[in-house]
Amino acid sequence: MQSEKRPLFAVLIDGDNISAKYAEPILKEIDTFSNPALRRVYGDWSRPDLKNWAKKILEFGLTAHQETANTKGKNATDIGLVIDAMDILHSGKFDGIVLVSSDSDFTRLAARIREDGLEVVGIGEAKMPESLRNVCNRVIFIENIVGDLGDTEVVVTTGDQPKEESVKKPISKAVPLIVAAMDRLDPDGQVYHLGQLGQAITALYPDFDCRTYGKKKLSDLILSLDQFSIKREGTVLQAVRKT
Repeated sequence: MQSEKRPLFAVLIDGDNISAKYAEPILKEIDTFSNPALRRVYGDWSRPDLKNWAKKILEFGLTAHQETANTKGKNATDIGLVIDAMDILHSGKFDGIVLVSSDSDFTRLAARIREDGLEVVGIGEAKMPESLRNVCNRVIFIENIVGDLGDTEVVVTTGDQPKEESVKKPISKAVPLIVAAMDRLDPDGQVYHLGQLGQAITALYPDFDCRTYGKKKLSDLILSLDQFSIKREGTVLQAVRKT
């Protein structure tokens, strides 16, 4: 039987913004939802703090793009990544683009890609500003895909005032998000197809991730909440809103 064709994605990594030590878990995460046919990392490789990317580039078959700043204070890496992203967008070959950065400078780029109908997945640290989160179809925090960072304190930007907050949250915080998604699908309903519910939650909250609440899957998260239950119809899982 022919396997289902995975969507074709281009992966663009801001090497100035993302540490090389996260390369492997990030690429593994991307491989779970797409075929990352194009994988590029951008940076000024003359910088000593980027030397660790050299090994990762060889190890994972990344294409390195040298971006040298001709003027002090100007981010040539951002500009180079944006130019390539627009070329990729207009090529018509890809279903989506993964932007690996926590930099708010890519907010307009992400919005422009979505305007042309491509999916935009943002991967970065939990300090990623809301402006960038809100224009992505989906946001994945590095803290959720790197196990040993799960309980560290990180800076989350809220408006103009950053605050200290852990990426992990109590499961009770997921309840209003699930309810909002159910109401979006059918405000008077009681039983919801689990796959459709997951899509509705992500549409409303791009940075939703079950791992934020200590669960691997949406079904596990729902089963841990008193307000909902799970039932099976054949091979289909359904979420039930208790009355």
